Amino acid sequence: MADRPTRPAPLPIMHVPVLTYHAVNIAGNDYACNDHVAFAEDLRLIDDLGLRVIPLQWVVDQLLGRAQRDLSRCVALSCDDGPNLDFHDVVHPVHGAQRSLYHCMADFVAERGPERQPLLHLTAFVIASPDARAHIDRGALFGLDWMQEDWWALAQRSGRIAIENHSWDHNHADVPGPGADGMPRGSFLAVDNRARADAEIAEAGRYIDARVTPHRTRLFCYPFGHIPDYVHREYLPQHGDVHGIEAAFSDGACPVGRGADRWNLPRYICGWHWKSPQALQAILQDATRT
Repeated sequence: MADRPTRPAPLPIMHVPVLTYHAVNIAGNDYACNDHVAFAEDLRLIDDLGLRVIPLQWVVDQLLGRAQRDLSRCVALSCDDGPNLDFHDVVHPVHGAQRSLYHCMADFVAERGPERQPLLHLTAFVIASPDARAHIDRGALFGLDWMQEDWWALAQRSGRIAIENHSWDHNHADVPGPGADGMPRGSFLAVDNRARADAEIAEAGRYIDARVTPHRTRLFCYPFGHIPDYVHREYLPQHGDVHGIEAAFSDGACPVGRGADRWNLPRYICGWHWKSPQALQAILQDATRT
């Protein structure tokens, strides 16, 4: 009798919500208006729900078929823009002492023990250009030098934070003059050709990589959540030898699953997609239901 063909083993579950924070979002000292307060409380909520925090890179590795881990009931964490507040505690000029996202993770480990979330990790998407960061600091923050890069290598070496690419200058309106190739400021949608994309993405990667070596940036996050058709459809998929990016993130408010668009992976944004622990709990319970 002929042997029956063996069925391939089922692929591990891939349904991972990615939560995103902005450490400069401080309009008070309660959950709804302070991303530091929310982040610290969310770590406890994730743990209380029996979910596991994993590195964001694991999600990409699984999506690209490089790994076959069990990612059921997992969550990944990210933060945007790269202010000092991701890593260093600061004293806010209005709302007082603020615990950095990095130290919020350290506090969680001290409180609950390292065995509770052994893979606890945060991916920080940073702006590369020192000049742009200085202008953004003066124009959008308080001019207190909160957009420095001295902490990038320290954070990367800590094993708790990965430094990744959030563009050269965010094409931010506070940066004076036109951008590359005469690009108008204020929208990342203006990155619509090779010269502009190289300047915003490839050049940013080279600058950041030189400061966090031997780590190399492999993930990109679209500034403003703006997804230029040229970058999404042509530049990222076709010019990997130039930019080195493996996947790109925006918003989208759904979990990353198998078959997701690697050049537009979804995330949930604190203060936008949820504003309370109850709202986040509903998101997580729905997103990680198996």
